[in-house]
Amino acid sequence: MWRANGSNSCMRNITLVAKKEHISETPATQFLRRQQIAFTEHPYAYEEHGGTEVSARELGVDEHCVVKTLVMQDEAARPLIVLMHGDCKVSTKNLARQIGCKSVEPCKPEVAQRHSGYQVGGTSPFGSRKKLPVYVEESILGLEKIYINGGRRGYLLGIAPGLLASALEIKPVHCALQD
Repeated sequence: MWRANGSNSCMRNITLVAKKEHISETPATQFLRRQQIAFTEHPYAYEEHGGTEVSARELGVDEHCVVKTLVMQDEAARPLIVLMHGDCKVSTKNLARQIGCKSVEPCKPEVAQRHSGYQVGGTSPFGSRKKLPVYVEESILGLEKIYINGGRRGYLLGIAPGLLASALEIKPVHCALQD
């Protein structure tokens, strides 16, 4: 058994036990295994509309380290993914300006699912149906560890944020607003 020492708020209260429950593969975990990217699995009790607040509470981690995967679109309805801290919102105005678009808005759930292949609440940036541009709030890259959706509701993956660039073509942006 291993327990984090609590020196980093993103890692406190995480306990890995040698015997863990079987978790079936998702397109996200298959993608990461093919890329040989190390990750840990963190299932939790999913609550409808609970968001990152619930997942952070269930896993005993800081919500700032839980990363939302948001499927958005520009003014021409071109889809894109934004990775944002769980306790922040996306300034669509700032994002649009930084990526050279007139406007950016969230996709409707059915459109997001069609682009990503994932059910809303279980969207992962890894192994999506279509290859989408991925924008990441730059401060996420400075964290020691992040918790990001693993391809289904109630299932997060722990990963070193530096590995995001190994797995995805990411573009750092500054568009976080405190929630």
